[in-house]
Amino acid sequence: MNITEISPKDGYRLFLRYDDGACGEVDLSSYAGRGVFAAWLKPGVFEQVTLAEAGHSEWPGQIDLCPDALYMKLTGKSPDKVFPTLHKLLVHA
Repeated sequence: MNITEISPKDGYRLFLRYDDGACGEVDLSSYAGRGVFAAWLKPGVFEQVTLAEAGHSEWPGQIDLCPDALYMKLTGKSPDKVFPTLHKLLVHA
C-alpha cells in the first residue's frame, strides 16, 4: 500500500491518505527528539515532509517512515490483518 496524500499538522501529526482509501491523522509526537527524529525539534523541519515517489513519507536528511507501519498506526490493524498471507509463508532453518 502506498500513501497518496500527506500533510503535516500541529503537534507532530500527519494527515495521510492511502491508495486503498484509508485516511486520517497519525500522532508521531512520541518519535520527536529520538534518534534521527531529533531533527524534527528544529523549527520547520517536521513541516517539510514530502511524499516520495515510491509512496512513503520523507523529510530532509533522508529521514523516512515505513508506509506499512504508518498504515497500521492509522487503521489500528495488526500485521496479520494487513498482510494475511504472512502466516502462510514457510520458514526453513
